[in-house]
This record gives sequence, structure tokens and C-alpha cells, in this order.
Amino acid sequence: MSDLHIRVMTRADLALVLGWAAGEGWNPGLTDSDSFYAADPNGFFIGEIDGEPVASLSAAAYDNTFGFLGLYIVRPEWRGRGHGVALWRHGMAYLGQRNVGLDGVLAQQENYRKSGFTWAYRNIRFEAPSVSAPPHDMKHGVIEPVAGLPFAALEAYDRRFFPAPRRAFLERWISDTGSHALALIRGGVLVGYGSIRPARAGHKIGPLFADDERAAETLFHALARHVPIGPVVLDVPEPNRAAVAMAERYGMKPAFETARPPSTSAASTG
Repeated sequence: MSDLHIRVMTRADLALVLGWAAGEGWNPGLTDSDSFYAADPNGFFIGEIDGEPVASLSAAAYDNTFGFLGLYIVRPEWRGRGHGVALWRHGMAYLGQRNVGLDGVLAQQENYRKSGFTWAYRNIRFEAPSVSAPPHDMKHGVIEPVAGLPFAALEAYDRRFFPAPRRAFLERWISDTGSHALALIRGGVLVGYGSIRPARAGHKIGPLFADDERAAETLFHALARHVPIGPVVLDVPEPNRAAVAMAERYGMKPAFETARPPSTSAASTG
């Protein structure tokens, strides 16, 4: 194996790597780099051979207890030479004693098991050429722009669904150019929020968090109405049968899937 030099990514590097991700069929959002980079600018790594970028890994540390791996890519012509393993070890060392989560492509599951991860469930990417959204029914709550909410309320609600605080991420996520972030208020109480953003192909909905099925579907309708032309993409955890059923009701079809292992301690990988 040639010497691999690993360093922290710049913003320009991250834009390059998101292009690699698009080539892998992951369809990243057009402005995703701003939000993810803000979550932990020191947790994005690129591997180079003689100055040429050949591999990438994100290992974002959201706080002292939780981290998340992503963008684990080795350029096709450089695979099979150990560069991915070297970058993986570097990222896991960076995360230290934190619990670690990831969404992994199915072909890499055996490698994840060797690092202490185990299969929990599939994440299914549903897609439809378009979504017909009926008019909003006010009896299910009032739709408001997330930007009009006290940020502390949004942050507290998001914390119910995500295992760590992510203020820097959220601040950019809800204000990205071209995205629409909406909240559902029922009886003066926040009962759900979601966003939709332009991607390399179509628009992606996510996150979509809600107290109940009706709130989720109301937000889904409101978000879909912001899409001038399809396709519309929604990632759904397979165990969430209500979400899967909702996607299917609107004619969305599985287009891609990943596996979500439960979090594992970085230290357990050796």
C-alpha cells in the first residue's frame, strides 16, 4: 500500500466528496455540506496519495457521548489497497469513547460487524415522480415556518428524536437556500416539524419528526406542496410501519436502502 496521508477536510474537499457520494447513488442535498460541516468541522477526513484525494470519511462528534460515521468512500480505482481501513481507524480513534452510529450500505455489513456493529434495521429510501398533496386541513394543526419558532423550542423537540444536541447543525439546516422547514402547532404546542430541500435529483424530505401519524402526514402534505417538480424522496426506518404505509399510500417506491446498526462504542473496535 502506498503511503496514505490523512488530514481534516476543507469545505472545498467536502464539496468534492459529496460529488463522490452522488456518484455512489446517495443523492445528497445540494446544500447539505454547510449543515454537516457545521456539526463538527474537525470530524471530516480525507485520504490522499501524493496529493490526490482517494478516500473520505466523516466522523462527526456531536457531543462527548455520541458520534456518527458517514461518507465512507474509496474511489473505485483505489479500492482493495487498505486505504478505507486506514481512514476508518483514524475516524474511530477520533471519536474515542463515544457511542457511534452509522448508516451503512448493505455490501459493507460484514466489515461493520468486524468493528463491533450489529444489524438493527433497514433504512428504505422511498421515491415518487411527484406527490399529490391535498389542501391543509386546519383541524389537524397550524402549519408555520420553523424560523418563526423560538429556537430553543425546536432544539428541545429535535432532542427527543436525535441522541445528542445538534444546535450548529439545526441552525443551518432550517435556513439553507432552497429548503423549506415547517412546524405543526396544535393547541399552541409543537407536535412535529420537517424540512424539504433540493437534492442532486429532485427534493428530499428530512427530518420529519412528529408526535403521531396524523401530524406526520399533515407535515408531509405541507412539505410536498413546496416541490415544483419531482422526484420526491423520503428515507424511512423499516420498523416504522406507519411511515412505510404512508409512503406507499402516496405511490412512493423503494429506490435505495442502507442498514442502521445500533450505536457501538468506538473503544470496542480496538
